[in-house]
Amino acid sequence: MDLVDLIEEKRFLGQEFLTWLWFKSDERGGTIFLPESGSDIQLVFEKHMLLEYGEGEAHEKVICRGLQTELKEARTGLAMGKKLEQARIQLIRDDHEWHLTLRGSLLEFQGVRLPKTMANSDESDEPEAMEARLLDQIGLYEMAVRTVDQLYRMFLEVRIGGGWARELSQMQAWVHKASTL
Repeated sequence: MDLVDLIEEKRFLGQEFLTWLWFKSDERGGTIFLPESGSDIQLVFEKHMLLEYGEGEAHEKVICRGLQTELKEARTGLAMGKKLEQARIQLIRDDHEWHLTLRGSLLEFQGVRLPKTMANSDESDEPEAMEARLLDQIGLYEMAVRTVDQLYRMFLEVRIGGGWARELSQMQAWVHKASTL
């Protein structure tokens, strides 16, 4: 099996991860507890989601847009068997706020908007100031990636562990409850 086939075969994990994240975020009003850091982060699914359904020529993509409270169409899509492939997310951790699009199949970050920091506000062309801005941006990217990695690890522990059947049942009830409102 080559790499492309392996990616295609396992893409469902990233899609399930996005759905699980949305469920976990909604479950606690937009917050998720990270055991590794011992603190909560805010994770809000914003007004843009992409759902997929089918394979080959029967492959469909549905874009759902609207305010968070108007994402009923996306939940209805989930109830119909569509898979959450991409979502715009607001992530807040340690007084830093990111906005990013996360693609499920490859866990790919797109359109990342970094938090504003003091180093970003210094517009000096001095080499030291430019280096400080660059290092600050690298650190902020790393923090966002580390946070998503921690969330993915939490998901995998549930997904592989004995609690997945119960978690899946709760997620299905959440999808069906929200799609019928």
